[in-house]
Amino acid sequence: MDLKSQINEEMKVAMRAKDSQRLSAIRLLLASIKQKEVDERKDLTDQDVIGVVEKMIKQRRESIAQYEKAARADLAEVEKFELEVLQAYMPQALSESEVEDAVSTAISESGAQNVRDMGNVMGLLKSKLAGRADMSVVSTIVKARLSV
Repeated sequence: MDLKSQINEEMKVAMRAKDSQRLSAIRLLLASIKQKEVDERKDLTDQDVIGVVEKMIKQRRESIAQYEKAARADLAEVEKFELEVLQAYMPQALSESEVEDAVSTAISESGAQNVRDMGNVMGLLKSKLAGRADMSVVSTIVKARLSV
């Protein structure tokens, strides 16, 4: 079963269970997926759906930070719940050592020597690690390795 079908099935389960908070989060995700399909005029692959989920996770993290800064714990809790729901659709995250290994491999494959070559390394890593590692953390690791 593809990821989009799995999300649809979980929406039905949430409807039957009358879990309105979970249902709302899943509907937001499905609306974002549908919007991207309409914008690009194609059916999304699992990788595309993961990209949509990643974007929504990033938005939730930013919202949580803003709500906590504004002392709005009630709104932050809603965002945290949605974040948990969204993270369930992400593939298994890589460990820190696996990310380090992937960075080392990409640096050697690209022949990167310094920070100016960071774009080439990140280009290789983005396709390999998409959805399985936080790319901002990966970027920090690459920058540290190339700065030496």
